[in-house]
Amino acid sequence: MILTENSGVSLPATVSLAAILNALPHPVMMIDGEGEFVFVNSDAEQFFSAGAPYLLGRRLADFVPADSPLFALIDQSRRDRSRMSEYRVDISSPRLGTERVVDLYVSSVPDDPSCVVVMIQLRSIADKMDRQLTHRSAIRSVTGLAGMLAHEIRNPLSGIKGAAQLLEHAASAEDRALTRLIQEESERIGKLVDRMEVFSDQRPIERSAVNIHSVLEHVKMLAKSGFARELRISEAYDPSLPPVFANRDQLVQVFLNLLKNASDALAGREDGEIRLSTAFRPGVRVSVPGTKTRVSLPLEFTVEDNGPGVPEDIRENIFDPFVTTKPTGSGLGLALVAKIIGDHGGVIECDSQPGRTAFRVLMPAWQEGEGGTGFSPARTNRRRNG
Repeated sequence: MILTENSGVSLPATVSLAAILNALPHPVMMIDGEGEFVFVNSDAEQFFSAGAPYLLGRRLADFVPADSPLFALIDQSRRDRSRMSEYRVDISSPRLGTERVVDLYVSSVPDDPSCVVVMIQLRSIADKMDRQLTHRSAIRSVTGLAGMLAHEIRNPLSGIKGAAQLLEHAASAEDRALTRLIQEESERIGKLVDRMEVFSDQRPIERSAVNIHSVLEHVKMLAKSGFARELRISEAYDPSLPPVFANRDQLVQVFLNLLKNASDALAGREDGEIRLSTAFRPGVRVSVPGTKTRVSLPLEFTVEDNGPGVPEDIRENIFDPFVTTKPTGSGLGLALVAKIIGDHGGVIECDSQPGRTAFRVLMPAWQEGEGGTGFSPARTNRRRNG
């Protein structure tokens, strides 16, 4: 069967139906009655990691598990000559890779009932946006808690520490050890309150054009001179990236936290490696809370390690406050990272499995004419400079 443009709609002479399908940002394919590919668009080629000449004439069952709900949808659509859809379907396989959760849309072809058209929508970006909203909601909760703690705990804590200092002068040697313990614990609680108080800072962010590679090299130098001196840190940078519209000091804090997190995950491993990468990823846009503005997030920065991965039971909540795998951790480091990125209008996501964990940060690019104070989201995707 040959895909034709017999739709009853006049197309411009320079535009073909195949060109329109290739412009769609989702994999689209036509499957005949034998279960073979008879058409694939360019996104389908990327999805199956194979070109059209290789795919055409091959069976869908060669790529998707035989028990996948996709085949039931195809059969029902073909039988009822209708449109079918199913959401959050796992079609992972050795050929397609792991964590392939997608939305499926299947429609029969009126001109040939034996054929169906299948469109696949990847869930990664949609889920990333959903989880980011959840993270921000959790951050708003801890913001109120931080303000309350700073007010209700700091003053009595100062009194407890002061009383312990006064008692120390008249205490015996044995009791002085206890008064020092009270002081040390008071200081520890005070530091925790200080860290939480950062969440209640609602002042506008002073932002400007920032060279992300300068930030990453600075953070790398700090890490190599301290907690990551025994680890290998490699880079894969795109030198053509435009500046990121951000606060430089806060970006340093974000990536220092991410490198420290990766370093802790690699503790005791001789083959431990952290990989820093930057890339241009146009097409991702998110809404700015409280406005009708949509922000383009074309800049992707990744911190990846080859550690054991994030435990599955906390993977979905890794950016929530007080969630941690460290015995002595407070669970505020990644929550603070998520807050800073969210305040910049960006998105952060964690993809983790044994042997590979990647924290990806999507950020807006700086545009000509943008000021350096307050929130002013990038208006359009910035083209890559050659």
